Amino acid sequence: MAKYIVDPVLVKAKESQKGSIYQSIVAMGIRARQVNDDIRYELRTKMQDIVPISDEIEEANPDQLSISKEFEKLPKATFIAMKEVYDNKLTFSYSPDKQL
Repeated sequence: MAKYIVDPVLVKAKESQKGSIYQSIVAMGIRARQVNDDIRYELRTKMQDIVPISDEIEEANPDQLSISKEFEKLPKATFIAMKEVYDNKLTFSYSPDKQL
């Protein structure tokens, strides 16, 4: 588990003590989507600043390569969300819908 920023088993154990693990999973999934959208927006913003090299050249643009390598090093959005829950940085509450 050394490659993960948080141990999924520890998150499950901690969240099951609080209540429903399923609510925690849903909250982490929603947060992971938000994190992923933020990362995607940041990537697009950085790529807009790069002047493309002509289409005829098949060589990679060094600026694009450096940006893509930088984003490849980021942890996955799911593990960022799990870490936020584990560190109590992400809180959520469940409010059941009214009956229809």
